Amino acid sequence: KTRSQWIKEAQTAVNAWVRRRDQDQPCISCGRHHQGQYHAGHYLSTGARPGLRFDPRNIWKQCQPCNTHLSGNLINYRINLIAKIGLEAVERLEADTSIKKWSIDELRSIRDLYRAKLKELKESDRQKKPGAP
Repeated sequence: KTRSQWIKEAQTAVNAWVRRRDQDQPCISCGRHHQGQYHAGHYLSTGARPGLRFDPRNIWKQCQPCNTHLSGNLINYRINLIAKIGLEAVERLEADTSIKKWSIDELRSIRDLYRAKLKELKESDRQKKPGAP
């Protein structure tokens, strides 16, 4: 596989985990619950801040209209992100301008880690349901 294919696989795993982690939460930007599609939206884009591509503090459930049509709806995203993780954490994200060249081993590890985390969330959700073993 090419490095870009590994990046895509790692991002897919992280995004799936984020959507599951936040499944009961509204869109980080507009605060709505709706029946439409949800994305794992980055506060600071992967192009602008490649070092934060896989950082879960930078990725939250976001509705498709906010992420796609409103370019992230970033003013509201920031307001709600501060409410979630605090102003200091948001300012640390904003100050992080690190450039990261992910190795294939790192990308494989990220993919595997988030696949395992997703599996744990699914198992935890199953155990919470009435009548679950």
